[in-house]
Amino acid sequence: MTRKQRRLILIGAGLGVLALAAGLILSALNDTIVFFRTPTEVAQKQVTPGARLRLGGLVETGSVVKAGTLTTFSITDGNAAVKVAYQGILPDLFREGQGVVAEGALQPDGQFKADSVLAKHDEKYMPREVADALKQQGLWKDGAPAPGAASPSTRQPGS
Repeated sequence: MTRKQRRLILIGAGLGVLALAAGLILSALNDTIVFFRTPTEVAQKQVTPGARLRLGGLVETGSVVKAGTLTTFSITDGNAAVKVAYQGILPDLFREGQGVVAEGALQPDGQFKADSVLAKHDEKYMPREVADALKQQGLWKDGAPAPGAASPSTRQPGS
């Protein structure tokens, strides 16, 4: 066997090993990838019940109901709303009118069962996907909800 043939066999074997490694990594990632959706996308795309996803938008005013550690609320993007059930302790910044991202699965009855809920951490922060979706609908302008949108309650200094 010539040097050229050995080199080609070595390169071929190396490419085979790389292809196998890439295939294994992609198959492992396929189980952990969670897609972001807005309530309108969930309503329009008919998301399969049981599919894991992230749901983002604003907590609908008047929708929060707490019973012990079980909290139910609605996430809206201005066009559609999805009811969410969350068992656990909510972030301190969670309140009506605030931007949130809930991760979990859609139930057969259309309710979203969240495993985790993330609330925005300051007045200007909003997850990029949520801000983009709200901007397209005219509900988010320059880092703050647009007038007429579900606005966060304000706290006075010292209260």
